[in-house]
Amino acid sequence: MEGIRYRGVFGTISTMIRTEGPKSLYNGLVAGLQRQVCFASIRIGLYDNVRDFYTGGADNPGVLVRILAGCTTGAMAVSFAQPTDVVKVRFQAQMNLDGVARRYTGTIQAYKHIFQNEGMRGLWKGTLPNITRNALVNCTELVTYDLIKEAILRHNLMSDNLPCHFVSAFGAGFVTTVIASPVDVVKTRYMNSPPGQYKSAINCAWTMMTKEGPTAFYKGFVPSFLRLGSWNVVMFVSFEQIKRAMMVTKKRMEDPN
Repeated sequence: MEGIRYRGVFGTISTMIRTEGPKSLYNGLVAGLQRQVCFASIRIGLYDNVRDFYTGGADNPGVLVRILAGCTTGAMAVSFAQPTDVVKVRFQAQMNLDGVARRYTGTIQAYKHIFQNEGMRGLWKGTLPNITRNALVNCTELVTYDLIKEAILRHNLMSDNLPCHFVSAFGAGFVTTVIASPVDVVKTRYMNSPPGQYKSAINCAWTMMTKEGPTAFYKGFVPSFLRLGSWNVVMFVSFEQIKRAMMVTKKRMEDPN
C-alpha cells in the first residue's frame, strides 16, 4: 500500500491534503523562506552590479559576460547561505519519516543540532555541488530571462509589460529545470544522506548512474518544473514591478516639480 501511495504530481497533492491536511503542503516553509531571503538577496540583488563590474558599465553586455555574472553571484550566495539550504533539505525530508522520531523541532534547533553533532562542516555539507547547482540555476534563470525578454521586445511581439515578463519568466523556468535537474537531484540526495553513505557528491552521482541509470537524474522533473516555473514567474514579475516602482519614486525624488 505504501508503495503506491503517491501517483503523479497532482495525485500526490490530493493524497497529502486528504491524509495530512492542507498544512502539509507547506512543510518546511520557515526554512524555505530563510533560504530564499539569504540566497535571492545575493544572487539576484547583486547580478546587475556584478555584470556592470565585468563590463565596466558598458551597454548591451554579451551572453558570456551575463553567464559569468550569474555564476559569480550564484556561487557567492551559496558560500554565504549554505547552512539555510542544509536545514531546509533535512527539515523537509524528516516530514516523510513514519515511525521515526524527528531530529529537528524547528529551524533554530536544527542549526544547533547540526553544529553540535557535525560541526561547521555539517552546516556547509554539499557546498561544492550546491555551488555548481546554484551557479547553473542562477545564470540560466537570469540570462535566459534577459535573452527571451530582449528577443520579444526586439521583434515587437509584446511591449515591456506584465505579459512579456510572464512569458519570459515561464520560458526561463523551463530551460532552468532542464539544465539544473541532474545537479539538483544529486545535491538533494547527497545532502540528505547519512554520514558515510557517499564519499562525495561525485561518488553519489556515479552511484546513481551505475545503479539507476541516466533517468535517475530527472526524477521528479514535473514537480521541479512546476516549482521553478511558478517561482520564476512570481519572482521576475514582482522584481520588474518593484524595480519600475523604485525608478518612478527615484525620479520623483530627484525632480519634485
